[in-house]
Amino acid sequence: MLGGNDHAFRLLVEKYRNDVFRTAFAVLRDQKEAEDAAQEVFMKIYTALPQYENQGFKTWMTRIAVNHAIDVKRKQARRREEVVDALEQHALGTPKDSVENEVIEQDRRRLVRKKLNEVPENYREVIYGFYIAEKSYQQMAEEQNVQVKTIETKLYRARHWMKKNWKEDDFS
Repeated sequence: MLGGNDHAFRLLVEKYRNDVFRTAFAVLRDQKEAEDAAQEVFMKIYTALPQYENQGFKTWMTRIAVNHAIDVKRKQARRREEVVDALEQHALGTPKDSVENEVIEQDRRRLVRKKLNEVPENYREVIYGFYIAEKSYQQMAEEQNVQVKTIETKLYRARHWMKKNWKEDDFS
């Protein structure tokens, strides 16, 4: 259809990006997830263009967007199931294990509290909330009036900062 013409593909993306986003959003119900999915859909469309057989472009493109969004939603559900399974497994540990784990957990919290002042201010709140106050992402997002994804990103960056700046023997 476009014969490898990148400029023509850019025009196609401009023309249909809102349609693809709306389709993904209708399935995922999350703006950031829908934006990511829309970008991935256009990559799929680009690689699938040689197979396109003039069967109604918008319909073809929408079908790709819907199928991709459904796949994303399934992956999210599988991840949630894996987390639940892991938590159940953890909860079913032996009493000795749970006492030992509790001691280790208290130790970890104490050390994090001690080192918290070194952390850049913008990460302190999520580290404190998650590791010390033991709040969920959802709780912290509501308190800070931001999306859960924002909390996940801040915590990811905070962990990255800690890995980069803290050594294991800092906690001895």
